[in-house]
Amino acid sequence: MSRSVRTRPEGSGRALHEAYDTALLDLDGVVYAGGNAIAHAVDSLAAARDGGMRLAYVTNNALRTPDAVAAHLTELGIPTGAEDVITSAQAVARLIAEQLPSGARVLVIGGEGLRVALRERGLEPVESAEEDPAAVVQGFGGPELPWGRFAEACYAIARGVPWYASNTDLTIPGARGIAPGNGAAVEVVRIATGAEPQVAGKPLPPMHRETILRTGARRPLVVGDRLDTDIEGAFNGEVDSLLVLTGVTDGAQLLAAPPQHRPTYVDADLRGLLTGQPDVTGDAEGGFGCGGWTAKAGGERLELGGDGTALDGLRALCAAAWTAGGERGCALDSGKALARLGW
Repeated sequence: MSRSVRTRPEGSGRALHEAYDTALLDLDGVVYAGGNAIAHAVDSLAAARDGGMRLAYVTNNALRTPDAVAAHLTELGIPTGAEDVITSAQAVARLIAEQLPSGARVLVIGGEGLRVALRERGLEPVESAEEDPAAVVQGFGGPELPWGRFAEACYAIARGVPWYASNTDLTIPGARGIAPGNGAAVEVVRIATGAEPQVAGKPLPPMHRETILRTGARRPLVVGDRLDTDIEGAFNGEVDSLLVLTGVTDGAQLLAAPPQHRPTYVDADLRGLLTGQPDVTGDAEGGFGCGGWTAKAGGERLELGGDGTALDGLRALCAAAWTAGGERGCALDSGKALARLGW
C-alpha cells in the first residue's frame, strides 16, 4: 500500500482470499460480538481457509489467553489453534521484556491474558505495588475488575515505576451494545497520575511487529471494524485493509475519515473475503461511480444519485468524500446521502 493519500476504495479483480496470503482478523465486531458469531462469519472464514488463505486472529483485547480465544472460536465452528491468535498482551509483554531484565516483577492491572504473556517472556507478574515491581502493565480486565486495581497502579507509577498499556481502545462492542474498553480505564490512571504509558496495541508498531513475527505473513490483509485501530494499524504497517461494517464504524465516520483511517476495501461483513471488489470510477468534476450510483461533493454536502446496492453507493460516497477531504477528513454533510442507503 502506498502512503500517498487514498481518495477512493480500491477494486480487486480477484477474490481477496486469493489475492492475499494471510488475513489478520480483528475479533470483537468482526468475527463475534458478545461471544456470539457475527452473521456469515463462520461460513466465510471456512471458505477463505479452504481456498488457501491463512487465518490469524489479532485482538487488542488482552483479557483472555490465546488458548481461551482459540477454544472459543473452535466452539463457534471456526477451528483455531492458540498459535493462530495474537493479542495485545503478547505485544506489550515483548515490549516490556526488551526493556527490563529477565525475571523482573511486573504489576498486572488486568486479566489472565496479561499474566500468561508476561510469563512467556520470562517476567514475573505481581499483584501489589508493595511487591517492588519494575513496571506496571494495564490491559482490559473485564467488567468485574475492582476499582482498587487502578489505585494500585497509581501507587506504583507515583514512585516512578514505568507504565505500559496493552492498548487504548476507548470502547469494546458486546451483545448489549458498546461498553468502556481498556482505553477508558487507562484514562482513569492517566488523570490520577499525570503519567503517560507506553502502548503496544493496534494501531501502534509493536502490535504489527508481533503479528508479523508470529504469522510470517508476506502479503497480509488486515480485516477490522475500527478505523482508529485496525485501519490505522494497517496504514502504519503499510499493508492493505478491509473494513467490515459489523462493528463500531458507521457510514458517517467512514466518509469523514482522514487518510490514516481510510481502508483499502469496504464490505458489509466477512463475505467480502470471498469476492472481488468493484472499481470506483470517475473524478470530482463529473462524479464518482460505483454500480448504479454517482456521488459528488456539493457546496456543503455530499450528493448521491442513481440506484443499486447500498454498499456500492457507500463506496461512491467514499470517493467523493475522501477526494474533497484531501489530507484531512471530509466535513461535508452526509446525512441525506446516507439516508438514501439506509445508514
